[in-house]
Amino acid sequence: MDIVTKKQLNILIQLAEADKHFAKVERDMIFRIARERNFPEEVVDSLIRNPEPIDTLGALSQEQKLEYLLTCIHLMFIDQKVFESELLFCKSIAIKLGFKKNVVEYLVENKDQAREEIKSKVFKEFSMT
Repeated sequence: MDIVTKKQLNILIQLAEADKHFAKVERDMIFRIARERNFPEEVVDSLIRNPEPIDTLGALSQEQKLEYLLTCIHLMFIDQKVFESELLFCKSIAIKLGFKKNVVEYLVENKDQAREEIKSKVFKEFSMT
């Protein structure tokens, strides 16, 4: 089983539940990511029922860390509603990924920019490593 994908899906599930409303579009996005990575849907169902604690994320590559964070930002906006609880959750994930928490504000403000445009700035200005 792909542990990197499992960790990412677990984070996304918890983010989707951060506003106490797991929207259908959020659920659809999570299952789409699982399908794209050939990750078992029954494991996703199990994570939805029983999310796992979010442990260390330091072993991920810089690319994986950025992907985790960008996917969180995308999920946060997918239901057209951004709640303070979702922003706080994303900030806590950013810190666990080795970024400064204000990277979330930057990514929210620049969510429509191309990934390559924001990538170098994120690593240069918001990385704690």
